[in-house]
Amino acid sequence: MKHPELSFGAGVATVTLNRPEVRNAFNDEVITEMTAVFLELAKRDEVRCVVVAGNGPAFCAGADLNWMKRIAGYSRDENIEDAMGLARMLEGLYRFPKPTVARVHGDVYAGGVGLVAACDIVVSVDSAQYCLSEVKLGLIPATISPYVIRAMGARAAHRYFLTAERFGAVEAQRIGLVHQLATADELDARVADVARALVANGPDAMKACKELLHDVAGHEISSGLIRRTVEKIADIRASDEGKEGIQSFPGKRKPSRLQGQ
Repeated sequence: MKHPELSFGAGVATVTLNRPEVRNAFNDEVITEMTAVFLELAKRDEVRCVVVAGNGPAFCAGADLNWMKRIAGYSRDENIEDAMGLARMLEGLYRFPKPTVARVHGDVYAGGVGLVAACDIVVSVDSAQYCLSEVKLGLIPATISPYVIRAMGARAAHRYFLTAERFGAVEAQRIGLVHQLATADELDARVADVARALVANGPDAMKACKELLHDVAGHEISSGLIRRTVEKIADIRASDEGKEGIQSFPGKRKPSRLQGQ
């Protein structure tokens, strides 16, 4: 069994968690493989966006129990090295230079919530349940916290980090973790709609836009920040993609990257 699975089509790469027998829980091996996959896809020009999906009944149940049993005997230094693997994988996904979409078809627990939160856009089946269950095990959602807190906001994180309550997809959308809900029958069509919209955009512009989002979000509106935003728009206007887009706009001509679409 290959995990993760990879498939390609129309500028979209789909990375599918493929351990249905353990509800797509991840261990150090899966984390290493996912990290390598994201690094490889980042280099492939034909890939314009990435969909993260899962096989089986759940999207991702967090950490694999056998892995957890193994690391229970680790020293502090070994735990730091082990946790750094997950941290690198999540950062690689969060800073991935192309748009990422989480296709959530089932329940999401613990570290799986971090995987969802690190994606740019989240489309969730309306029956999915979410849970940050770490404190029930005497742990804390530390490694995933930078992404989850950014996605759901600090106030919601205070509740769900501390209570370890399950919450539904409607609540996940209300607090900002999820962007769009769909029935099980609609899910693939809604994800495809989002992917088509992303593929139609300028790849250089989307990369720069992600960098802009990371640079601006949560920062004070200072003279330095304003200066950086001015420099960013100047740089993109001066790029080949930006120049062509500006030139095509007055005549409502499609940019060359969209000719034939």
